[in-house]
Amino acid sequence: MLGTDLCDELEAQYELYGIDRVRGQGPRVRKFFDCDITDAKCVLEAVKEAGPDVVVHTAAMTDVDGCQADKDKAYKINAEGTKNVALACKDSGAILIYISTDYVFDGKGKTPYKESDNTSPLSAYGDSKLKGEEAVKAIFKKYFILRTSWLYGENGKNFVKTILAKAKTDKVLKVVSDQIGSPTYTVDLAKAIHKLLDKLSLQLKAYSLQPYGIYHVSNSGGISWNEYAKKILELAGSSTKVIPISSEELNRPAVRPAMSVLDNSKFTGYTGYRLRGWEEALKEYLEKRRTC
Repeated sequence: MLGTDLCDELEAQYELYGIDRVRGQGPRVRKFFDCDITDAKCVLEAVKEAGPDVVVHTAAMTDVDGCQADKDKAYKINAEGTKNVALACKDSGAILIYISTDYVFDGKGKTPYKESDNTSPLSAYGDSKLKGEEAVKAIFKKYFILRTSWLYGENGKNFVKTILAKAKTDKVLKVVSDQIGSPTYTVDLAKAIHKLLDKLSLQLKAYSLQPYGIYHVSNSGGISWNEYAKKILELAGSSTKVIPISSEELNRPAVRPAMSVLDNSKFTGYTGYRLRGWEEALKEYLEKRRTC
């Protein structure tokens, strides 16, 4: 979902190489490597052959309940896989941009989370992604960890598609009202990464001058899943009703943070780019779906 939009965003300006388990039908790249990130040797050889200045690591197991059900797989992909990518970047001298998540937090905060706030993930997904962050930080210093949240886009499963699909068959939907976050459009996140890359390209040789570290990047504003579902259906012109339920009533295998809105001021301060509000982004996404 993010990888495809990122290639669409970057292909006119940057020389792209792709790594995945299966080649999709998306944007063209200069060369494609058929490789799984859990295969350390394959990742090392692919990155070495490509010789990139920057590696953007978007691969992950993102099924939150699936990660809870199969923790070994989650840690193998999100932690060990990320370690493999970081080691390959260190070997080749590339800068690493690692996409992480708001689920590294426990959701007990009352204000948007800053990069310096303590992490305390509630699920195997959040913890495995945090372990990926820790692996990156332990291996080398040339990294940007971008934490984002509640991703949706055209090229993959997401909450918006699920709500629209259910609304076609159900007159009433039950959606949790006690989890608040920032829905983030992958097109907008791709643009933000583009801004970061443009900033880096101005000083690419001056590695020591880069403000490496963790940054929060999401569409602006916060909303509950329940209110988000209502807005999706309102914009889509659906008459399906949405009623609130608690996380306890839903009883999902993995616990989600109650509040995981991110403070993006650090990213905006460095790049000069602020992602638009989540509602404006959602309107554009739904309009594109209507015209396709």
